[in-house]
Amino acid sequence: MRIGVVGAGKVGALRIQTVKDNPDTELATIFDVSAEPAQAAAAGTDAKVVSSMEAFLDTPMDAVIVSTPPHLHEEAAVGALRRGLHVLCEKPLSNTVEGGRRIVDAALAEKRALAVGFNLRYYPFVKFAREAVDSGQIGKVDHVRVFGGHNGLHNFSGDWQYKMPESGGGAMMDIGIHMSDLARYFLGEVTQVSGVMSEKVYGLPGSEDNAVAIFTSPEGVPATYHTTWNEWKGYKSFVEIYGDKGMVRGSYAPMQNLLLVSNGPNGSVSKTRRFYPEIMVREKLKSWISTALISFQEELDDFLKMTNGDMNTPLADGYAGLRSLEVAHAVRESTNAAQLIKLPALGRMASV
Repeated sequence: MRIGVVGAGKVGALRIQTVKDNPDTELATIFDVSAEPAQAAAAGTDAKVVSSMEAFLDTPMDAVIVSTPPHLHEEAAVGALRRGLHVLCEKPLSNTVEGGRRIVDAALAEKRALAVGFNLRYYPFVKFAREAVDSGQIGKVDHVRVFGGHNGLHNFSGDWQYKMPESGGGAMMDIGIHMSDLARYFLGEVTQVSGVMSEKVYGLPGSEDNAVAIFTSPEGVPATYHTTWNEWKGYKSFVEIYGDKGMVRGSYAPMQNLLLVSNGPNGSVSKTRRFYPEIMVREKLKSWISTALISFQEELDDFLKMTNGDMNTPLADGYAGLRSLEVAHAVRESTNAAQLIKLPALGRMASV
């Protein structure tokens, strides 16, 4: 498969590396407004480096990876889909709900695959939790907890990452977008949202620094959600799934899991802990980027399957990307109106 990539920044360069490394893909072209990183990323390949979106879309290829700031996603994704190309788009899908809907609508109209880069689904702590739920070890899911936060704006390399309108919002569009996706990933769907967000720490209009909410599935299963930019201890994220027979927790960083399973009516509980010393050492030597790269490689493998009609993978589709935007908007709307916000079920996108 010939793949073009829009954006050759830090994350885009990793996406490009996965295309170069995958034996089933070929790097066709790169477009970035800065020629130097694009040229560096294309080194060792026959890929074209182009200076305009028009030239990019005119290149013969089968699929596109969009890895630009979110306010630029729509132009690239819709343009590619209308050319009959499959799209893997970095999260968040767009900086607005309306933009996300237009991207999804284009994919549906053109019958092309649309995937969204919620790569935490591929991290070992989430894989372990998913297996514990799917295998029935914790029984029927009763409730879910998710949390994601870090210690502030110094973590960002550019204003577009945290300032409106380019960012689309604050913590909910940053680390929180991963957490809302994980809540839906384990609930199955989110159709009700009630929450409170605030801008009291950094005072950035439209960019919340804290959001606390309750999401509910169509079956009435709740998830508590908290995302923040004033987690002064540093970057932390976790997901906990509670069932009628036990619970499983996955957290990062460091990467860890805890599984508790009831052994019966006598109340005894078996405990399993999972640590990942090899990941801790690798990240100490090569940073978190090494773990992200592995997750991107696995996402690309599943994207190839999706383009062939196989939707039975962890890869997030366009509906997952759209619902995460709708959830963030619903928390803000719930804050302003002091009421519950209802959303229609989306489910899974149809195979191409």
